[in-house]
Amino acid sequence: MPGARADRRLQDESSSGGKCRARPRQVLVAGLDEAGRGPLAGPVFAAAVILHPARRIRGVGDSKRIDPATRERLAASIRVRSIAWGLGIADAEEVDALNVLGATWLAMRRALLALPVAPGRVRVDGNLCPSLDGLGLACRGEPEVGGDGRIAAIGAASILAKTARDAWMRRAARVYPGYGFEHHVGYGTPEHVAALDRLGPCRLHRRSFGPVRFPGLPLPPVPDQDR
Repeated sequence: MPGARADRRLQDESSSGGKCRARPRQVLVAGLDEAGRGPLAGPVFAAAVILHPARRIRGVGDSKRIDPATRERLAASIRVRSIAWGLGIADAEEVDALNVLGATWLAMRRALLALPVAPGRVRVDGNLCPSLDGLGLACRGEPEVGGDGRIAAIGAASILAKTARDAWMRRAARVYPGYGFEHHVGYGTPEHVAALDRLGPCRLHRRSFGPVRFPGLPLPPVPDQDR
């Protein structure tokens, strides 16, 4: 089926990197954050980042408060200058099967598994954490409310998750033209809703989300920084 082949072209996005070694006995701290819980289409992305304490990256913070060009520049620096980073994805079918929170936890666990080294601490943006059972880590997740704006490793994870997901959705726009994914990256903008009315949902749409399941349902406003 063309749709199935198209989806396979968009898979295999979990990835990892590590550019330098930490000092012996140093406790490695991973920051963990997600992007894409609110959109009507596309996967949830999560990123885990272990920053190098001697390689500060200026400007790292909450990705929603950083303009797109600066986010891309920072993402490139994070990939090169961090000790390690990893990405995890939960696709639209998993969002529908698990609900968006369960899919977010799944993506976060996959991001941690993608790290080439095991952290000794895991700090997670928000007031809840995914279970780390079965990941081979000798620690528990530590929730940090507003952590993406206060803790550099979480801010770095926020930036990697956001930029990686946006790039994925831009590629998806070429496989599923007409929806405007390259502009709104799956969020419920007027352009997206109009395309849904005209074309119906594609394989990337989350069928459990009201505006997809019940066309014409009013949508909340989309913050500019999330588009």
